[in-house]
Amino acid sequence: MNVLLIGSGGREHALAWKIAQSPLLGTLYAAPGNPGIAEHAAVQDLDAGDHEAVIRFCRDKEIGLVIVGPEAPLVAGLADPLRAAGIAVFGPSAAAAQLEGSKGFTKDICARFGIPTGAYQRFNNAPKAKAYVRQQGAPIVIKADGLAAGKGVTVAMTLDVALAAIDDCFEGAFGDAGAEVVVEAYLDGEEASFFCLSDGKTLLPLATAQDHKRVGDGDTGPNTGGMGAYSPAPVMTPQMVERTMKEIIEPTMRGMAEIGMPFQGVFFAGLMITDKGPELIEYNVRFGDPECQVVFMRLKNDLLELLHAAATGTLDKASADWREETALTVVLASKGYPGSYEKPTPITALPAETADTKVFHAGTAMKDGTLVATGGRVLNVTALGQSVADAQAKAYAAVDAVAWDNGFCRRDIGWRAVAREKA
Repeated sequence: MNVLLIGSGGREHALAWKIAQSPLLGTLYAAPGNPGIAEHAAVQDLDAGDHEAVIRFCRDKEIGLVIVGPEAPLVAGLADPLRAAGIAVFGPSAAAAQLEGSKGFTKDICARFGIPTGAYQRFNNAPKAKAYVRQQGAPIVIKADGLAAGKGVTVAMTLDVALAAIDDCFEGAFGDAGAEVVVEAYLDGEEASFFCLSDGKTLLPLATAQDHKRVGDGDTGPNTGGMGAYSPAPVMTPQMVERTMKEIIEPTMRGMAEIGMPFQGVFFAGLMITDKGPELIEYNVRFGDPECQVVFMRLKNDLLELLHAAATGTLDKASADWREETALTVVLASKGYPGSYEKPTPITALPAETADTKVFHAGTAMKDGTLVATGGRVLNVTALGQSVADAQAKAYAAVDAVAWDNGFCRRDIGWRAVAREKA
């Protein structure tokens, strides 16, 4: 089977690396790819926004499956014309992708189908949003409704921060994503990520992970797209996974089908584990980045087979098996991220990879024969270990072998789980 992978980040490098191991694979193409992806795929200059060009490419190369990595092409509706052209695609329709494309849409789905989540209100202007926030008080959460690359959420512990976040949204800090704002109750607990494949009628639970959104050690500083992750998440006990499936994922799949938007792809549920149990913070409709890097390190199965089953309605015949080890990834980012940063900057050495360590490329490119950093999040240094502490030690040993003067990382990825192990 020939496969086309859309995307150029660390998530897509992890997808390419795992798909390349499949005996079902013919040729793997990637558009636009990056230098890490190019080790596994034939990189193509193909604009994912030009849907007709993507269809022509698929027909020319006899593509059996298109895998859409990032959220933006899914929300823009790439999957729809592909399916209409008879091309199998892993990823939801534009209608179903609203689960990520509009936080208000997701909140309304939760309200309609009884899915546990924080109380909320939607606003299209600042004065009404601010009046509601003053009435509710802090802590409170302010979210730009649309896609904001993981940066449109403010967990405001004070009223002033909440009001400023509302101004940021309506004054254009997140572009069109901030034209509407969702204000929701602050949930107290521990965050976790849960992944589950869906073909529209069957669910296949995958794995759990925990991400580190804040830029600084000790979970300080502004939110980012993610500074590191580990899998599995200890807080996601078998009982908690069962409750998440029964109370959150299954009602979502049934509800989406009921309203005429059947969901095919991956449910990536951002959860808060509270005293009441799992509650939904938000849905993403693609694999997490950097969560999928650690999830795929642990997956024993043929990933291509699983994604093809989800795309073709045959998930009832699939299963997923996992390595017992912990996987942990550390994100190396450009100094200044998530604000402005210099680019391109040279990366002169990477660690030698082993059976337990892998470096996934995110914001990299080749310039005059030299690997350079071109993005905010640049490398995902990933390791497997017998415990979280073991995986953490291996990952940071590999991080220290990277030669990149303009890079930085958090030095405490996995801290909560390491503390649990020591307790």
